[in-house]
Amino acid sequence: MFIEDDAQMDSFWVQSALGAIKTIAFLYDIITLPVYLVLQAPWKRRQDSRRVKARIIKNDETELTYRTTEPPRDVHVKMLQENIDTLEKVFNYVAKTHSTKRCLGTRQILSEEDETQPNGRVFKKYNMGDYKWKNFIEAERMASSFGRGLRELGQAPRENIVIFAETRAEWMIAAHGCFKQAMPIVTVYATLGDDGVAHCISETEVTTVITSHDLLPKFKTLLDKCPNVNTIIYMEDQLHKTETTGFKEGVKVLPFAQVVKIGNDSKFENVPPKGDDIAIIMYTSGSTGTPKGVLLSHKNCIATMKGFCDMVTIYPEDVLIGFLPLAHVFELVAESVCLMTGVSIGYSTPLTLIDTSSKIMRGCKGDASVLKPTCMTSVPLILDRISKGINDKVNSGSAFKKALFKFLYQYKVKWIQRGYQTPLIDKLVFKKVAKLMGGKVRIIMSGGAPLSSDTHEQIKTCLCVDLIQGYGLTETTSGATVMDSRDMTYGRTGGPLTVCDIRLVNWEEGNYRINNKPYPQGEVLIGGDCVSQGYYKLPGKTSEDFFEEDGRRWFKTGDIGEVQTDGVLKIIDRKKDLVKLQAGEYVSLGKVESELKTCGIIENICVYGDPTKQFTVALVVPNQKHLEELAERNGLKNKTFEELCSSPIMEKAILKEIAEHARKCKLQKFEVPAAITLCKEVWSPDMGLVTAAFKLKRKEIQDKYQHDISRMYAS
Repeated sequence: MFIEDDAQMDSFWVQSALGAIKTIAFLYDIITLPVYLVLQAPWKRRQDSRRVKARIIKNDETELTYRTTEPPRDVHVKMLQENIDTLEKVFNYVAKTHSTKRCLGTRQILSEEDETQPNGRVFKKYNMGDYKWKNFIEAERMASSFGRGLRELGQAPRENIVIFAETRAEWMIAAHGCFKQAMPIVTVYATLGDDGVAHCISETEVTTVITSHDLLPKFKTLLDKCPNVNTIIYMEDQLHKTETTGFKEGVKVLPFAQVVKIGNDSKFENVPPKGDDIAIIMYTSGSTGTPKGVLLSHKNCIATMKGFCDMVTIYPEDVLIGFLPLAHVFELVAESVCLMTGVSIGYSTPLTLIDTSSKIMRGCKGDASVLKPTCMTSVPLILDRISKGINDKVNSGSAFKKALFKFLYQYKVKWIQRGYQTPLIDKLVFKKVAKLMGGKVRIIMSGGAPLSSDTHEQIKTCLCVDLIQGYGLTETTSGATVMDSRDMTYGRTGGPLTVCDIRLVNWEEGNYRINNKPYPQGEVLIGGDCVSQGYYKLPGKTSEDFFEEDGRRWFKTGDIGEVQTDGVLKIIDRKKDLVKLQAGEYVSLGKVESELKTCGIIENICVYGDPTKQFTVALVVPNQKHLEELAERNGLKNKTFEELCSSPIMEKAILKEIAEHARKCKLQKFEVPAAITLCKEVWSPDMGLVTAAFKLKRKEIQDKYQHDISRMYAS
């Protein structure tokens, strides 16, 4: 009884205090509205957001083609004037233009020390120093020397060479060294499994592999599967000496710095590539089977760079934090845009990114706090985690703090939608959240997968940033559409870039047609200079997915989109993800997963639909912290993670949480999984259940959990 009275009393005080704050906010609005109206011109922001970004240029019975209404901007025009049509010309131009400006930065690791955790366990952590920079001239000279060093080691122009390493300054220098000698680079994800790596190396017939200290040991076993490889170059570790013995006889293993040194004394000339020459054979992460090598020419890369420069405003004093895989076309093109525009790039890793990252020693700052970047690239997976982290922090506070944050969040969202900024609340509340990434980030570019509207809104609101979502594929050099920074909506991917057109084509089987109401829908095709020449050594697959029309190259994406009245594309489905249930309803597995992933209890999820059944089921990897909290609320204490995953009580409880969350996300009843299985292992690329880019491998997941899927349908 007393506890109930206390709770009611607490609730009374929270509501009273909140009521007072709402009254103050209301009075503040009345007093300041005329001032903000004059200073911020919100009607202009609303007009900019609603303006038409693309128009129809071709209208057939079964297809619609859209082209941007935007003109090329300064950087695009400058690239045309200077005849910059290769990545090699980009680096030559910026070395002359930005000469002594900071170009590529690497954080110094001073030492690795044992740190005892509160639970008594000991972990190795980094004691880190400042960033050490190479200016544009130094970076360009180092790339030239590296390229000449490769020639001295026997690598010839137009011969493939593999880069299999984590994102770092040497990756970019090595790539540009290769471009200077017209050597196509083969990019391989650092997280790809051994079989995938061996496939990429063997198929491209390379003799030289560029790797890193951490990945070098893999080659003790990999070399047996890659008989052509005779030279391995490794990027050194800051602290540890690299073990270079125990490799296959006849294979040279040498450090990155030695190749640069050999190149310094070399008489070899640069061999500039042509625009149509292959710059990169970029292997996809392989969500539907074996990774495919996508042929990307210098012209393809330059086209997407021009398109990005036309859509995203970049300032010379900007700083980018680079931590996504450079083997991903989105990160490589984004960093190339930064080079072209004189933006400094400071490198980081997910283990050292922020103050609380797992490798940062207590009392030491994360990379973002030291670098203070203004721009960053991200993927929805990381943004979802940041979003969940914000929710967890808010929910762990007192009832008053929770209620206050909710009110201030809704207050800001309301005024932003009306075209206003909220400088006072940003300064008092949200800028503190933004300190997470160093406090100066103004723009985050998201790509690689669709971003849910909820996460989009929350990150933009809480971190006080422009969160710009783009859409593209490896096959289109990451180019297709990019959101306008003035667009105030969420969950859309923007209008077409200035270098390509977008086409919607009827897909009868899924009932997606260009005459659907309220918006035309269909499979998305992309045509323009950013479209790849095709797949490496796969002529059949190339002719199936690519075609030429009126001198323009087109790619069939397999994605389903709708173009709204302002010419903006929204991705609504994927052909491969669509399942027709027994009663005739279509379920988009990817869409359901994307919405349910924003639920705090879900770390990862794979939804499965059997066409002979009336409902879907799901395999769920639960978030351990949330699972334990939910277990306690359901009377299960002192149980291990594995025991909780096997508990029918927890299955029921999580199913209830999912149903609740699905209602908030406005999912249809038939889209919501009717049964779930809790998976004890976290899905990682090593297990072969997700790709190196953490996209689900549906067939592999289905095969592994077939017994559980049958059990769910039987129940």
